[in-house]
Amino acid sequence: MTFIALEGGEGSGKSTQARLLAEALGAVLTHEPGGTEIGATIRRLVLDPATEGLDARAEALLMLADRAQHVATVIRPALERGRVVVTDRFSGSTLAYQGYGRGLDLEALAATSRWASGGLEPDVVVLLDVAVGRTGGVPDRMESEEDGFHVRVAEGYRALAAADPVRWAVVDGSGSVEEVAALVWKAVHERL
Repeated sequence: MTFIALEGGEGSGKSTQARLLAEALGAVLTHEPGGTEIGATIRRLVLDPATEGLDARAEALLMLADRAQHVATVIRPALERGRVVVTDRFSGSTLAYQGYGRGLDLEALAATSRWASGGLEPDVVVLLDVAVGRTGGVPDRMESEEDGFHVRVAEGYRALAAADPVRWAVVDGSGSVEEVAALVWKAVHERL
């Protein structure tokens, strides 16, 4: 079983790097939130800039509902078929965004995330660390958050990586797409 997650803040290049890594490995590529039909509905609700007044705990539970469906219908079945799976976001995002960013209890989030995923965690987590993200277009609800929120999220990701250096690799995401892809590839190979 090989399950790889790419993590990072808004505009860090996760989606591009997840796609490139999945192509290189011949892996199943997926993402959170929204990697399933039900998840796409949750994604629209959570990320829509028009969604106002969403309690932090409600936001976390919606993200975890997305994860439960994602694991049950996409990730676990692919792993059981012997496929490698690469996902753009997983449990690290919950801890960084809803834990560090929103200030929710990290232990409670981690336990609930484990329950939602049936205990499934990535074998390797690659954190794309960038000083300033490269977002474009109309910002979604998360991208529109104040700067302090994004600083807390970035600090949270770094803390998560520091606490589990065997599974987590921190990659400088500020280079060209090709340079970052080479660093991601090296980090994954070192951990598998």
